[in-house]
Amino acid sequence: MIKNKLIPVIGWTLLQFSIAISGAIAQNPAPAKTQTKPVILTGATIHIGNGQVIENGAVAFDKGIITQIGPAWIINDNGSEVIDVKKKHIYPGIISLNTTVGLQEIASVRATLDFNEVGQINPHVRALVAYNTDSEVIPTLRGNGILVSQSVPQGGAISGSSSVFYSDGWNWEDAVLKKDDGIWLSWPPFLSSTFNYDDFTVSVKRNEKRQELLDLFKSTFSDAKAYSETANPSPVNLRLAAMKPLFDGSANLYIRADYAKDIIEAVKFAKEAGVKKLVIVGGDESYKVAGFLKENNVPVILNPTHRLPNRADENVYMPYELPGLLHKAGVKVAVTYADEWWRTRNLAFLAGTSSGFGNVAPEDALQFITKNAAEIIGAEKEVGTLEKGKQASLIVSEGDILDMRGNVVTMVFIKGGKVDLDDKQKRLYEKYKGKYGKK
Repeated sequence: MIKNKLIPVIGWTLLQFSIAISGAIAQNPAPAKTQTKPVILTGATIHIGNGQVIENGAVAFDKGIITQIGPAWIINDNGSEVIDVKKKHIYPGIISLNTTVGLQEIASVRATLDFNEVGQINPHVRALVAYNTDSEVIPTLRGNGILVSQSVPQGGAISGSSSVFYSDGWNWEDAVLKKDDGIWLSWPPFLSSTFNYDDFTVSVKRNEKRQELLDLFKSTFSDAKAYSETANPSPVNLRLAAMKPLFDGSANLYIRADYAKDIIEAVKFAKEAGVKKLVIVGGDESYKVAGFLKENNVPVILNPTHRLPNRADENVYMPYELPGLLHKAGVKVAVTYADEWWRTRNLAFLAGTSSGFGNVAPEDALQFITKNAAEIIGAEKEVGTLEKGKQASLIVSEGDILDMRGNVVTMVFIKGGKVDLDDKQKRLYEKYKGKYGKK
């Protein structure tokens, strides 16, 4: 992770490594060209992303912006390029939150990992300038409809600042959608667990270092609040300056917390510290305090839900039902694959599972990875739903993107530019299907 705008040496190493690896097979496709003429996609079932569905609809866009959307028969072509997508489905681009996409390439190769910084308090560390658009992982994501990713620093008590990127671009300046959208803090849990490799058991005990971290948070936020109220501070403190957006509402405070008691304590702490906007991340027990979260208008970004419960006495389907429980309680919720950068391509299926097990309408479940996610990161004016005046970042699929049987993405447009859907996995499939296909 690189502080401020210094040229990232490790980023250059990462780029060289990526080029060397990808050169053995092929380079990533070039980014999409800027849209030069109006386009109309017509005949599809359009899922707006806000619960509305248009059968036999059409969407028109020009210069990267949606100009018309509605039933196909009312759309005026005005000399546009008309693309027939009958019997297909159009969705807003999926938004993946809380990932290390672009910051992590090969887990076993240290030179390709650029998401962690030494030290406990690092609010000035920025994912922004460390983002690697040449990652081989990114094309595999957009092939499943992931068009926007929030890249997040990890490690320490205050990890740093995340930024939001499109899944296409020559460099981070091209790809960025929202710079420094929020600072990430890991709340110390009341209980700590230790895995015993001798007998494969987990021991749980009171977290002895908890109070030490809480005191550190109090002093840090107190200093940052005072610093933010100083007109022309001298000397400049990079750590405290980075936290100023938390107190004027221009950035979120993302708090990683799972236990119900910790969630309540973290929210109260942030409110007392003067933080304007906060988001709970993880939220394994958030359903237990859903009323409290709704009352305080705190959204939740959930951990991956394709898993077993974390506690033996919980309903085995609880992870699947969790998004629906929060949604029904009126809490704004988004689902995520957390820091599992390579698995995030399956994000749509988390939303699909939440619909099947949580008694949530599919169009509501779609919002967990589109509209809600966009609103949480403050990008709802650009992405999240398909509406006139928003960016034309959308996907065309042969079927239901929430179901792996229907999620067959045939076209992707990012800011109106048509994206090449080739990727390393497709190339390997084509290479080996001749060998292992027909006998």
